Amino acid sequence: MARVWQATRTAVRSAGLGLGVFVCVLLGGASAAVAAEGPQPNAPAPVFEGATADGHMVALDQFRGQPVVLEWTNHLCPYVQKHYGAGNMQALQRRLTDAGAVWLSVISSAPGKQGYVSGKEARALTDARDAAPTHVLLDPDGRIGRAYGATATPHMFLIDAEGILRYMGAIDDQPSADPATVETAENYLAAAWDAVAAGAAPETQVTRAYGCSVKY
Repeated sequence: MARVWQATRTAVRSAGLGLGVFVCVLLGGASAAVAAEGPQPNAPAPVFEGATADGHMVALDQFRGQPVVLEWTNHLCPYVQKHYGAGNMQALQRRLTDAGAVWLSVISSAPGKQGYVSGKEARALTDARDAAPTHVLLDPDGRIGRAYGATATPHMFLIDAEGILRYMGAIDDQPSADPATVETAENYLAAAWDAVAAGAAPETQVTRAYGCSVKY
C-alpha cells in the first residue's frame, strides 16, 4: 500500500496538482461507485415513470428513439418567471419539439410547498403562459427529481435518442432573475441540442443550475 501511495503521490506532483487533488486521486476508486449513483453525462439517463398533469403514466423508456428534455419548473420562482415571462422557455420548447424532441416539464414541489399544483392547475398554468411541453410531469414525492439530483428551478437535462444523458445544468450562463439578461445569454441547452443534432458531443456538458431550490 505504501508503494501505491508513493507512486500516486509522485505522479500527482509531476502533474503539478495540490494535496487536495492528491487525496481525491487516491480515493477516486472508492468514490467512483458513489458518484455513479447520480446522473452522469455520457452515461444512461436514470429511468423513471411518472404521472402527467392529464392523468396518464409515462416512462422514459417509451421515448427511446427520440431526444428528451427534462425541465424542472416552479411557476412561483422568479428565475422560472424570467424565462417564461420573456417567452424564452416557450420558444425553446417549440423549437426542440418541432425538431422531434420530447419535452417534459417536471414539477417536484411537495404538497404544501411553493409551486405545488394539481393536475388541473398545471394544465391551466400551461395554457396561461402559452407553454408547449410534450407533457407536464407531477412529481410531488420528489422521486424523479432526486433520481436526477435536480436542485433548482429551472434545472435542465438533455437525453439523446439512445437514452444517454448529454447535458445537465443551467439553461444559460446568466444566473439572474432579470428578463433583460435573456437576450445576451449563452443558452447552454440550445448549444448542447445543436451539437447532439450534428452528431457531436456538446462542448459544455455539465454546469451548475441556478434558480430557486426545488421544494422537496
